[in-house]
Amino acid sequence: MNAKFKLTEKSPWLAWTIFLATIVVVFLLGLLASSIIERRAEAAFVNVPKNKISEFEPRNEVWGENYPREFQSYYGTSDTLFRSKYNGNAMIDMLEEDPRLVVLWAGYGFSHDYNQARGHYYAVTDIHNTLRTGAPKKATDGPMPTTCWTCKSPDVPRLMNEIGVTQFYTGRWAELGPEIVNPIGCADCHDNETMNLTITRPALIEAFERIGRDVTKASHQEMRSLVCAQCHVEYYFDKKKVEGAEYLMYPWDNGFSAEAMEEYYDNLEFSDWTHAISKAPMLKAQHPGYETYMTGIHAQRGVSCADCHMPYKSEGGQKFTDHKMQSPLNNIANSCQVCHREEAATLMANVYERQDKIIENRDKLEELIVRAHIEAKKAWDLGASEEQMKDILQGIRHAQWRWDYAAASHGASFHSPVELGRVIAGAITIAQETRIKLARVLAQLGFTGEIPYPDISTKEKAQEFIGLDIKTMDAEKEEFLKTVVPEWMKEAKKREDSWEVVTVY
Repeated sequence: MNAKFKLTEKSPWLAWTIFLATIVVVFLLGLLASSIIERRAEAAFVNVPKNKISEFEPRNEVWGENYPREFQSYYGTSDTLFRSKYNGNAMIDMLEEDPRLVVLWAGYGFSHDYNQARGHYYAVTDIHNTLRTGAPKKATDGPMPTTCWTCKSPDVPRLMNEIGVTQFYTGRWAELGPEIVNPIGCADCHDNETMNLTITRPALIEAFERIGRDVTKASHQEMRSLVCAQCHVEYYFDKKKVEGAEYLMYPWDNGFSAEAMEEYYDNLEFSDWTHAISKAPMLKAQHPGYETYMTGIHAQRGVSCADCHMPYKSEGGQKFTDHKMQSPLNNIANSCQVCHREEAATLMANVYERQDKIIENRDKLEELIVRAHIEAKKAWDLGASEEQMKDILQGIRHAQWRWDYAAASHGASFHSPVELGRVIAGAITIAQETRIKLARVLAQLGFTGEIPYPDISTKEKAQEFIGLDIKTMDAEKEEFLKTVVPEWMKEAKKREDSWEVVTVY
């Protein structure tokens, strides 16, 4: 008799064990097969289109009918509860947090208000609310050009297609108020037919063309950063490129570094504004997140913006990109711990350690530049000549540009702490050398005393120091929000209600 049968005959319990184990294995395999079939069936139906999405469709809700998971996660950008040590998605009044900013931006709109950006869901609402856009009563009023809308809405590619890119950049901001109502969303980054990532802002394409790069040949992984780079970059408005237009440009012709962009601006003799205190021709860094990201270790390792800020997630057996674009610190498990095996608390401590060290030196730099502005004013008051002040004003410009490059590139103190440390250290040197030059000029003018540092301990005191009438601005803005914006929304609703949505059967 076979040895196996002899064994089970002598030990019947072994036969029963094998029999029961076989049943369990078959049962588990059946469950697995059932799960696979169920998930395949779910996958077959999950992205069945319900609507035909037309080209340049700006309404996120229409896209959401076809892509409900992505759309539902996108609405997570309306969450304003998370605040990290320095940023997050909460509404933070940065001028209250750091009143020195008011003096640094004296004469520029950012001294009126500067709030930490909330999620993309609020893009249109927040540009309505900010004092920087003023309180226009007519289409031709207000301090800002139409170009300021460029990164706020999927209505922008629609309008650029309808009226042309140059025309879009021509006119005052209020002209397009009734046209731009949908917040940043699907059509900003996706092709309506293939859902492939796509570039919808011509300024990015034009900037890369000037440096000999064709972004249409970018890989999918590169596109997971480039669609972000359409907006999270340094830019300026060129008033000379096309007559009457304020053409959106990225200053990358010489490179992405602070010094390369500074050289580009200096060669153009471009300035964003003249400082109200020092009279220096200033540069305002916007948000050079892409440029600073490119100098960091994650970019060197091929990690994209979306890998950390929009990581993959699973729901109902479906893997998709989480469109709740947010700080990775609010989603460490899906963002950081995919690659890093440390505990969440350790990873967060690592981030804060880098941020603390960068911001410590950045704060010192702010104080030095504030002092330089005030000392420059004293020199002017004492009768300094333009020739005496020329190098000094250039030094203030260069020091503050480097400070702003570091401060405005949100998250860069973690993205690229080595590069930011280098930039800030260089700015501290420039600021100190500039103040030495100022001391010499002041001495030549007969002043050798100490110029007191102003009491700018609060936002209100700092704004009073530079001569702002914020109460009037607030009142005008409140009236604008009550009267003008509702009319914009009514006009937009009437237009969108006339659009047909084709249902796919």
